[in-house]
Amino acid sequence: MHATAAQDWTAYHGDKAASHYSPLEQIHRQNVAKLEPAWIFRTERTGTLQCNPLIFKGNVYLVDQDLRLHALEGRTGKLIWTFSAPKTSRGIQRGLAHWQDRIFISVGHHLYAVSIETGEAIPSFGVNGRIDLRHDLDVDPQIFPVSLRTPGIVYKDMLIVGSNPGEGPQLTAPGHIRAFDVRTGKRLWIFHTIPHPNEPGYDTWSPDSWQKVGAANCWGGFSLDEDRGLVIFGTGSAAYDHFGGNRLGDNLYANCVVALNAATGDYVWHYQVVHHDLWDYDIPCQPNLVTVTHGGKRIDAVAQSTKMGHLFLLDRETGKPLFPVEERPVPQSTIPGEVSSPTQPFPLKPPPYSKQSFTQNDITDLNPTATKAVQDFINEKNMLLGDVFIPPGIRPSIVMPQFNGGGEWGGAGYDPKTGWLFINSSNEAEWQSMIPAKPRKGITKGQLGQRLYQAICSQCHGTTALLPQGSPPLPSLSTVSKRLTAEQVSTILKDGRGQMPSFASLADIERDSIISYLFNQKTKDKIPLDQLNQSWTDDIPYLSTGHHDFRDPKGFPVNKRPWGTLTAIDLNQGELAWQVPLGTYPALEKQDFPPTGTFNIGGPLVTAGGLVFIGAAMDERFHAFDKDTGKLLWEYQLEAGGYASPASYSIDGQQYILIAAGGAGKSGTKAGNAYYSFALPK
Repeated sequence: MHATAAQDWTAYHGDKAASHYSPLEQIHRQNVAKLEPAWIFRTERTGTLQCNPLIFKGNVYLVDQDLRLHALEGRTGKLIWTFSAPKTSRGIQRGLAHWQDRIFISVGHHLYAVSIETGEAIPSFGVNGRIDLRHDLDVDPQIFPVSLRTPGIVYKDMLIVGSNPGEGPQLTAPGHIRAFDVRTGKRLWIFHTIPHPNEPGYDTWSPDSWQKVGAANCWGGFSLDEDRGLVIFGTGSAAYDHFGGNRLGDNLYANCVVALNAATGDYVWHYQVVHHDLWDYDIPCQPNLVTVTHGGKRIDAVAQSTKMGHLFLLDRETGKPLFPVEERPVPQSTIPGEVSSPTQPFPLKPPPYSKQSFTQNDITDLNPTATKAVQDFINEKNMLLGDVFIPPGIRPSIVMPQFNGGGEWGGAGYDPKTGWLFINSSNEAEWQSMIPAKPRKGITKGQLGQRLYQAICSQCHGTTALLPQGSPPLPSLSTVSKRLTAEQVSTILKDGRGQMPSFASLADIERDSIISYLFNQKTKDKIPLDQLNQSWTDDIPYLSTGHHDFRDPKGFPVNKRPWGTLTAIDLNQGELAWQVPLGTYPALEKQDFPPTGTFNIGGPLVTAGGLVFIGAAMDERFHAFDKDTGKLLWEYQLEAGGYASPASYSIDGQQYILIAAGGAGKSGTKAGNAYYSFALPK
């Protein structure tokens, strides 16, 4: 199940078990140092590329920053054809799905079926080759933006998909799971991740949550046990991410690993990894379908990595943990109207692969100046320190791991020969706090815009728009008025662009207020409170001030090293086999610091040649590690960061390793425009 035909890479992350594994072994420990680029395919513009391509029948299928689908010759990288949707937009597509003669790609709120032979939309699918993802959700399709960054998965003659509906305080679509006919685009079934009345799990929400609450969506991708007919996936938090007083309860099936009957969409089992999420601790990636030796027996299992750095190993047929999981008491929310969960699940084995707390002892020791600056800032803000699951409150608190993880959407790689799992992880702290959403008196446009910016924009663009601090995950908006007009910003807010979703559900006054803040328009006139969008100011009385990027005066993380790791986990024993820093800062490298690790995003590739390939780190290098020891055997300096999961394939006996290198994105490093294919010299 874990290894596809030797020359191909036929599904997102290699196969439908999400193994990230290649059985090819031409490239191995002894010769990997000889790897060199075989070809480079360049896109027309620069910007984030996160696509894990499909490769079959000698051709490579990948996506660029304008969400155009390209078919290339696998040997040379020569372009065969390009599919461009009638209305293109910049964006992220992390992978593709295919069935027989067609490939499925999402552009905006549309899902297209494209002919593998011609590169044209197949007219019999939906309307003119596409379906509208806003429809068939059992909600009003005109209200909610819905897109799809991670591909669905094909079971027989149906395509099963999740969604990206947004996570802010504004009206948001529910993240229901749907299956569509691969030929016609007709919806075949739907599973309500926010249960409707009389459905199991309904009593874990407020009575009207199914009508008002959104998200609880699968955005990280699906795995498929075809023999059992099970589709298995993880879900994210319910919206709004940081206040749940309008969704009281544990909130099934948010933050759950879920197994459904793939043919019918009927519920089979679930396991919740976070109760009543207030941290944006989505399950960010596909579960790995693995087979382990446990209690003297071979057991088919599901390994789910998480943003918290917890790995849950579950029986594939029942969803029950193979190792003990302990419900531990956690701190309780102090926000009025919030009722946080009294406990959270902690796996006892394997141990966490990410740092789980931030105390005074964890403050950076990089140099005395950095240590003092961080200590002073913590004292000045009177920050609350402690373990994972400190709930957000009015008093600022430090979050470790942060909302990016821990583990992230790149997921883990699985070696079927050893039963080891390989997972990359970030170890960087952030801080957060909450403020009342609705002021007691009137508020100016700029003041309202600042609150909205902090609630829905800051996690990607930095703590403040006008005075950016540190290195925001995506480009700062401090200079947006020099690059775009107010009208252009308004259009982007309505329609979305690139990694940014649409915020069409914002009221006109809210959208205008964000623009007023971004453009530093000095207005003193107060907005009457009755003009504010009651959908969030009443239901969401408190807003997060944002995911605050937290760095020392030189721009390095505030906690001790390592800041990023690659970890091997022995699933049979439930133990960490090894852990090494992933990436480094060149400025510190020049000062003879050993590898520090960095924030990293994008997953690994595991091969039968004894190697783990991964880009991901902010040093913008492509790395190869010995999968038995974690020793770094080879690295290649890319032109921009490889923030995508690699793939491997072979043609005419030649093995290739392929990775997208678009840089930018949440790393904040420079943008690139290349897909690199590496091979040994002939």
